[in-house]
This record gives sequence, C-alpha cells and structure tokens, in this order.
Amino acid sequence: MSRVEPLLIDSHSHIYHQDFAGDFDAMLDRSVNAGVGSMIVVGTDIESSQKAVALAENHPHIYAAVGIHPHDAADVTDSSFDIIRNLALSNSKVVAIGEIGLDFYRDRSPRDQQENVFRRSLQLAAELNKPVIIHDRDAHERIMAILREESVRRGVLHCFSGDRAMATEAISLGFYISIPGTVTYPANESLRDVVRGVTIDRMLIETDCPYLPPVPYRGKRNEPAYVRFTAEKLAEIKGVTLEDVARITTKNTGDLFGIHLWDQSTKIAYRIRNSLYLNITNRCSNRCTFCPKFEDFNVKGHNLMLDSEPTFEEIMSALGTPPEVDEIVFCGYGEPLIRLEMVKKVATVLKSSGYRIRVNTDGQANRFHGRDVLPELAGLVDSISISLNAPDAETYIKLCNTPFGESGFSAVADFISSATKHIPEVVASAVTVPGIDIEACRKLALSLGARFRVRDYSEVG
Repeated sequence: MSRVEPLLIDSHSHIYHQDFAGDFDAMLDRSVNAGVGSMIVVGTDIESSQKAVALAENHPHIYAAVGIHPHDAADVTDSSFDIIRNLALSNSKVVAIGEIGLDFYRDRSPRDQQENVFRRSLQLAAELNKPVIIHDRDAHERIMAILREESVRRGVLHCFSGDRAMATEAISLGFYISIPGTVTYPANESLRDVVRGVTIDRMLIETDCPYLPPVPYRGKRNEPAYVRFTAEKLAEIKGVTLEDVARITTKNTGDLFGIHLWDQSTKIAYRIRNSLYLNITNRCSNRCTFCPKFEDFNVKGHNLMLDSEPTFEEIMSALGTPPEVDEIVFCGYGEPLIRLEMVKKVATVLKSSGYRIRVNTDGQANRFHGRDVLPELAGLVDSISISLNAPDAETYIKLCNTPFGESGFSAVADFISSATKHIPEVVASAVTVPGIDIEACRKLALSLGARFRVRDYSEVG
C-alpha cells in the first residue's frame, strides 16, 4: 500500500492488547506505510487506560482516551472515577473520556449500573471539558435518551451501528459518527445506507483493532494500517477520492480531539475528486437559508473563510502549475461572478493553457451587474452550473432570501435560458431541501434548455 497524503487517523484502537505483543514495532511501521499519521488508543478500564496513556507518552503520533467500558460498570467505585480524572489531567495527550456507554447485547453488568456509570462518565467529561467516545451495542434508544438529557455535546458514537435516523439525530446534537471496517462486509448494507445518507463532514474512521478487521482481512487480527480499507470504502460510497476521505476524516478527528496534522489555513485553490476549485470571494448575491457557510466555512476538509478577496497574483500563485485535473471550477464559498472581471482574467490564462473551465453560480450575475454578462464568458467557460433551487418565485424568495425580490427568480430562469446560447454545457441544479418539489424543478430546468442535477441537502461539495 502506498502512503496517503493527507494522512489518515485511526480514531479508535486498542493496540495495548496482547495480540500485538509479538510484532508491535512492525505493526506501527505498517501503519505509517499505509498513511496513518496518528491514532487514538482507547482505554476500556483502569489498567488499559493507564496503558493507553503510557503509549501516548512514548510515541509522538499516539494519543489516548481514558474511561470505563459498560462491561465493567458493576465494579466501578468512586475511586475509579478519581483515577480516570487524574489520568485525564496528568497528560495533555489524553484527548477524550472513553470508551464509555451501554452494552445491552452481552449485559455483563446490570443495565441500571451501566446507565449510572455512563451518566457519571459524561458528567466527568463535562467537568474536564473533554469530548467522549461512546460504545453503543443494542442500546440505541437509551443512548440517545441519555445524550439528550446530559449536557455533553462533543463526542463520537464509535463503531456506529444505528440507522440513518439515529445518525442524523446524533449529528444534530453535535456528535460525530465513526465508521469501522464492518462497512466493507457484504451483508452490512445498513451501515452503507447510513454512510450514503449523512454528511461525511461528521464522520470519523476507525479500526477498533484488534477487533472487526475489514475485507480482505476478515477473520484475522485487525490493526491500524487497515483503516485505509475503510477509507477506500467510504470513498467508493460517497463518490469522492481516497485523498478526499483522508483529508475530511482527519480534519474531523482533529477538530474533535485537537489533533492537527497539517496546515488548515484558508484555501484559494483546493481539490475535490479530480476537480480544482477556485475560492475567490465569500460575497454572495443571495442569502440562501440552506447554505452551510452560516455555520461552518469548511467544505470537504478545506477551510474557505477568506480574510480578503485574493488578487490576480494571489490566485495564480495559489494555482501554481495546476495538477492534471478534469476541470478548474470557479466556486468557493461565495458567488464568483460578483468578481466577473477577475473570473474572465484568470479564465483567459487557464484556457490558453488548455484547461476546461466551469463556473458554479446562483444565476444572478445579469441582475447584479445590470447587463447580460454571458457573451463575455463565451469561449472562456466550457460549463456553467446554475442554482435554480425552486420551481416558482414564491418558493425561491423564501428559500434563497434574494435581495432582488420577485424579479430574482425570473432573473435566474432568464440566465439559464440565455446561457444555453453562449456556454457549451449548462446545468441547472436544485438542493433537496425538505419540502422542495424536485420534479417541478427538473421540468422547469429542461424547459429552459438546461440539463438538471439534484444536489443532496446533507452533502456539501
């Protein structure tokens, strides 16, 4: 396996397990060769939590979590919590309280005692301002009920085994979900359905080693290097590249646990799949109600919050010598055609070098500039993707908060129709915001001469 950049993080491992005693150093070397830049070693009781902290102290790329698994809830005392508290306070590389939670499958401790220990562990995490790593087996309803009742809102449901509705609720509460190697098992369509249905921006990846090895190692010991197989399966399901999954999930893990492996400063040029995007403004013509930038300026692991609008020289410097890509896209977290002259200037240079150019736009450029700008893009732009988003003016005004009033919707429709006369490929799109009549949007787009694309409400980028 070749090294992956950016690096992966195995967000949940138990490498203190006796299974690794015979080849521990070789196992760590294999993880590095597979692109694993860091891992979190998770304790399940006092002894393993102490081992996890010791590993973190002795290895720069290893971090620790400390906690008591529900299997051991019957044996927990007040002094147990004192030890976990002291472990968490004694080392800055202890990044979470966990593994904690409920296990109603094996029921090795009485359920009332499991719940008591779980609540106290959540309260300890709140006291220490640490995220939590939650174990949930056949206890979905109680896990979610307790999380709703307690104040902790930072953490991850590890080895997620619930359905799409549970994942959506957990994410709405502020939690991440972590995907293990079981996503590669042929029979585990339910987990793949979860992966398809929720945003990758709230996913981590893990091995849970030495348990749950992915295909093609099922039946053998799992190890951190194999987290790459989970990342590859996520890439396949989500229709992105392995590099995209590595960047996104590593950023997610870093955001949750404070583990940052690379520079996360603002991007002017950024890559998703095999397209290179240009982020040249954060200004927009509309203020769409569904736009995620009002909560977070990150897209597929890229920070797009600009301190100022880049100059031509800054854009070209960020581009450098563009890698081999299918297209270069003016997009970012803003309306690129607000900077029409900059788009034309940059596109002229790129087009002369043989690159295919696409523009993603809200379709308000003619209204914004007070003239038909599409003839100015002819010969420079190969494809234009226009956000239609509604089948009628009333819906559009409510959804897109356009400053142009009723004329905003007709301006977009006219822009789509006119674009077909000047741009070789014209695509009108709509986001699956609950309540939007997607089929009506499709019919309108086709009547205007454009292709139609549905954009998933839960997935950005």
